[in-house]
Amino acid sequence: MTMTNSQSAHQTSKLKLPLDRSILIGSGLLVLLVLLGGLLVPGFISVQNLRSILLLAAFLGIASLGQTLCALLGALDLSIPFVIGSANILLPSLLLSGLPPTVAILVVIALGALVGSLNGTLSFRLQGQALIMSLAIGFATVGATQIYTSIGSEFGGTVFAKIPDWLRNLAAFNGKTFGIAMPPVVFIWAIIAAIMVWIMRNTWFGLGIYALGGSRTAAQRLRISEFKTWVTVHAISGAMSAVAGMLLLGFSGGGFVGVGDPYLFTTVAAVVIGGTSLLGGAGGYGATVLGVLVLTVLTSLLVGLGLSFASQQAVIGALIIPMVAIYARAPHIRNQI
Repeated sequence: MTMTNSQSAHQTSKLKLPLDRSILIGSGLLVLLVLLGGLLVPGFISVQNLRSILLLAAFLGIASLGQTLCALLGALDLSIPFVIGSANILLPSLLLSGLPPTVAILVVIALGALVGSLNGTLSFRLQGQALIMSLAIGFATVGATQIYTSIGSEFGGTVFAKIPDWLRNLAAFNGKTFGIAMPPVVFIWAIIAAIMVWIMRNTWFGLGIYALGGSRTAAQRLRISEFKTWVTVHAISGAMSAVAGMLLLGFSGGGFVGVGDPYLFTTVAAVVIGGTSLLGGAGGYGATVLGVLVLTVLTSLLVGLGLSFASQQAVIGALIIPMVAIYARAPHIRNQI
């Protein structure tokens, strides 16, 4: 039995409503936070502060890419912060061993993708325990990396090495990028975001992720391989986490295994605030970009107001609760078809 064009168009328009609403809510919230910051914190809307916000948002945005794809499948990747920390100490360790910087970076990205592939394979086979499986993979990864980097050193969690100047400059404010006084990592994030949004809207891979998140039965009938998609998404998550870890190394100048710890909470928060459904099938990386900006601006505002870290967490948690309540009122995509 086939659908008419009018039926198909009607269903498509219904499926766009939750995302359109989340974009509208997120945009309004972002504008409100910027206005509040301008009123309450001196210099909040200054060029320097806005550049700092975008710099921090870029790291979170890159780390949240994989979490968004996993959420669209109805999964969560809890290994992300551990892969970030592992990449952050593994790269300087490889540089100390004599590997050329370019080779070392490619090795770290490949290992991140490998960890993600293993995570995807095991979590797919044991989907009832997928969440714990990704956490276990993260623990194993960061433990193995610390063991490797501690060989011949008494500081397994911290690795110091000469970081290539070009890697440092990616997160630096010195000079201009494309004629704009902005750290290059912000433009890297913008390019990644544009490519990912295009892929999700215009390729069979992107549409397959939405199909699987919406209805596995329907996706199976469309001959979309659930296993291949699941593993590929987790491999991308691992690779992007490794990229985030290396970019953070260029920002800090020294490897620290705990650098990824904050991203366990914030990547999920960015996805939720952006409006991507954790049940899968609705949302997207464009929405997550908005969620990242909201979360980063809010954090900057709270810091400017002098709130402690614990108070910041409480406020962010209080924000997530109504956001989830609002988005949860929209029926899941599989109930709209």
